[in-house]
Amino acid sequence: PTMRQTHLAGERMFVDYAGLRLAVTDPRTGEVRPAEIFVAALGFSHAIYADATWTQGTADWIGSNDHAMTEFGGVPEAVVPDNLKAAVTKADRYEPTINASYQEWAGHVGTTILPARVRKPNDKSKGENAVLVVEREVLAPLRDQLFFSLADLNAAIHAGVTKLNARPFSKREGSRNDALVEERSALRPLPATPFQYGHWRKSRVNIDYHVEVDKRLYSVPHALVRQQVDVRHGATLIEIYHKG
Repeated sequence: PTMRQTHLAGERMFVDYAGLRLAVTDPRTGEVRPAEIFVAALGFSHAIYADATWTQGTADWIGSNDHAMTEFGGVPEAVVPDNLKAAVTKADRYEPTINASYQEWAGHVGTTILPARVRKPNDKSKGENAVLVVEREVLAPLRDQLFFSLADLNAAIHAGVTKLNARPFSKREGSRNDALVEERSALRPLPATPFQYGHWRKSRVNIDYHVEVDKRLYSVPHALVRQQVDVRHGATLIEIYHKG
């Protein structure tokens, strides 16, 4: 039998994508495009956050994690993602490798990434339960509605999640919202400045001591010819690191 896990206030946020995607119709062309549904839940209060994005890519993934914390009103000690590519580059049972941009975001907000351990269902159950509740209570009723933009879809999801968080618990006093008020006092404060997303990749310095990023060349010190460097490609800044 699995032991029932109890989580302390402010301890864990569980994050994953729903298996169910919802369609957005382009009003001009009639083209239908599926949107991914991100779900987050706090371990103690069971408070839920959900939003729709176009992809499960790293930038969208970090954005959704960030919005969830803003909505919950603070930063938990740890975030537990299921092992998905945006979060974990190598799912190793003992030492998973966290995606560099996601790790950087965690450092910025002041939390730790603890991937759900492979074949440890208890690690995942909170996140999976939140996904099932959102699919059943929020997404299923929206399946036959027409949405003409991601913003429209997000407004409908937000309304559904707001209702869900306000509904009384079946097995304990109050609602998710009531429990969130209690949990919020245990969350760390949100960072003073927003996170600036940057994409990390490895590169090798060319013989002409330049590194190519997006078909543009950037020079580095001559001594680094043929060395491997780490390139961080942000919205307004390119940074090139050698051995950190």
